Amino acid sequence: MKNAVSFYPKPVTKFEMKITPLENWISEKAGISGPLDLPRLQEYQLRQLRETLRYVKANSRFYKERLHDISPDSIQTMSDTAHLPFTYPEDITVRGTDFLCVSPRDIGRIVTLSTSGTTDRPKRIYFTAEDQELTIDFFHHGMTTLTDDTDRVMIFMPGNTEGSIGELLKKGLARFKCDAVIYGPIKNYEDAVTALTNEKATCIVGIPSQVLALSRYNENRLPPQKLQIRSVLLSADYVPHSALESLSQAWGAAVYSHYGMTETGLGGGVECSARSGYHMREADLLFEIIDPVSGLPAEAGEYGEVVFSTLTRRGMPLIRYRTGDRSRFLTQACPCGSVLRRLDHVSGRLKEAVFLRDGASLSITPLDEIVLADQNVLRYSAELIDENGCDCLRVTVQPSNNDFNMEQLSRALKSFLSTDMKQSRLTLQMHIGNVGYFTTGTSKRFIADNRINKTR
Repeated sequence: MKNAVSFYPKPVTKFEMKITPLENWISEKAGISGPLDLPRLQEYQLRQLRETLRYVKANSRFYKERLHDISPDSIQTMSDTAHLPFTYPEDITVRGTDFLCVSPRDIGRIVTLSTSGTTDRPKRIYFTAEDQELTIDFFHHGMTTLTDDTDRVMIFMPGNTEGSIGELLKKGLARFKCDAVIYGPIKNYEDAVTALTNEKATCIVGIPSQVLALSRYNENRLPPQKLQIRSVLLSADYVPHSALESLSQAWGAAVYSHYGMTETGLGGGVECSARSGYHMREADLLFEIIDPVSGLPAEAGEYGEVVFSTLTRRGMPLIRYRTGDRSRFLTQACPCGSVLRRLDHVSGRLKEAVFLRDGASLSITPLDEIVLADQNVLRYSAELIDENGCDCLRVTVQPSNNDFNMEQLSRALKSFLSTDMKQSRLTLQMHIGNVGYFTTGTSKRFIADNRINKTR
């Protein structure tokens, strides 16, 4: 996978450039008096990591075995963390309850995630009420980056059940008296636009593909000033750079991105008003970037796999969990003035690729940058199928208007796929049709492999 070119739109926000609110919040949680500095933050993180290691070795069946020859006191520097073994998603799938450090009756929320491995067993992540409070606290402080008590936030995320992301976000917003309405994932775009108008929403939180489709559905229906959207936060899936630019233009709003997953406790990191990388939730989580092949720490500024350890979780702590997400730490100082590290936009998932018959790979990430850059595309799907003994990429596009030019988009895709197509290992089919992609916010978009004989 080629290195991604970062795209950060110029800040266009009602807020002046200000330091991320996460800095003071993290400093207080870490017990650091005076200005935050990285050496003292790292001392706190190492201390919390040692405590977490003692905790899981005493209470988790899984980590009693995995860490049996590891002494928590041996972790004295950040480089020492490389001696700790990784935790893999497959470990949770197979031995989920063995991770628990508390009685099942103390678990307040279980999130079930679908898996794509060889087993049909789901992956379940467990949280205590105290763990969920940590997430609410992060949402409270993180959302003050882009909202205040004059805003009304429309949450296009799951929120009907206790402990769901929408419900926790609403609680976090309420702590600084910011109104919020939980709509849920978008199924009907006309209804969603009506809800934005009726509720007089000024901020949107939602899944990138759905919010982008919503903005394009609304084009030529209601002018941006009618909706009065001032800020947008994208979460729960990879955010294409093309979507950031398109949304900023469509809504006339500042568009922010959030990084996180269920395993991080839903919250992981959020952009500041500079919108130049994610400031991470470093009082609760310790992040690393590793070489995905060797497992060794990546060089500063180099792309690799995102790995994290929990520092404050009680129900189901995780040690060096491999996310499969590809990113890097940005090395230059943040324009907002914070000393906190920043994670670059995730540029895809390492295991999302599908493999052609000769071993070449293809993923949804570069397709997004091409297809979604077309302002006349509402949404699309992609799948690999068999065609006359060859691999065929079938792309189905649902246009947002009558100006969509199939031939133009086809030429752009053929240019990107030219090497594979010239070597006769891939063909392309383009179709116009309804795309019924719907996500609950836990599943990710991907190229469906519908071939009879898959290569991997």
